[in-house]
Amino acid sequence: MMSVENPRPKAVVPPDKVVISVGDVKITAAQFDLIIDSLPEQSRAAARGPSRKAFADQLVKILVLAQEGKRRKLDQAPGYQMQMMIQGDNVLAGLTFEQIAKDTKLGDEDVRKYYELHKSEFDEVHARHILIRMQGSPAPVKPGQKDLSDAEALAKAQELRKKIQDGTDFATLALAESDDTVSAAKGGDLGSFKRGQMMPAFEEAVFKMKPGELSEPVKSPLGYHIIKLESRSAGKTFEEARADMEKRMRPEAAQKAMEELLKNSAATLDPDFFGLAKQ
Repeated sequence: MMSVENPRPKAVVPPDKVVISVGDVKITAAQFDLIIDSLPEQSRAAARGPSRKAFADQLVKILVLAQEGKRRKLDQAPGYQMQMMIQGDNVLAGLTFEQIAKDTKLGDEDVRKYYELHKSEFDEVHARHILIRMQGSPAPVKPGQKDLSDAEALAKAQELRKKIQDGTDFATLALAESDDTVSAAKGGDLGSFKRGQMMPAFEEAVFKMKPGELSEPVKSPLGYHIIKLESRSAGKTFEEARADMEKRMRPEAAQKAMEELLKNSAATLDPDFFGLAKQ
């Protein structure tokens, strides 16, 4: 069997070392890192790691084409100059928004109020469910089982719910009837989970329930769910959640500051050009 060599580790170079040279344009290691910092967050790790060479190749193509554009004097065209002005201002506006968010002072009382409004989002629940699939569900049909229509699936879910209300053990029924074969083997047990881990319709229903409560049939793309909430526990304390609360609050505070800047600016729109003139 052929062995696969480990990729060569990234060499450590001085920040001021030129790592890309295209004509008169020289880019140092520090500048290359700044360029990567301007990428969307989800792309940065790849550009610094396995895709570093590919990203550099793409950057070279851009620089080569840009130099050719200058040779053709395209940089002197009014359209180019206007685009550069808008794009430059757009970058500056984004940096300013980030700086305003970073500089925003958040008082203890404001953060605590925000936490009280949102602390239920950190709740954790432990639930079981029985899934009755319907036609079009990505869940497979069990061997020998009929592909139920929406109405048939709902009727079966309602029937099973009544059996549970009448005393049939939920776990036993889940093992025999649930089309979620993974959880069915555990009596329908889904374990503990937080918000954002389940499908929206399922999540909306389960986080409104009280421990021991049995849901009405809940429809999702998989089919109809009968949910039993086993337990519910508070998530993070104020101190545990504080950093997350502040992270959420800063963009909101920056947005308010931006709206205040807009209100106090001398910006005007021509009423005739933009159709704002009184009729």
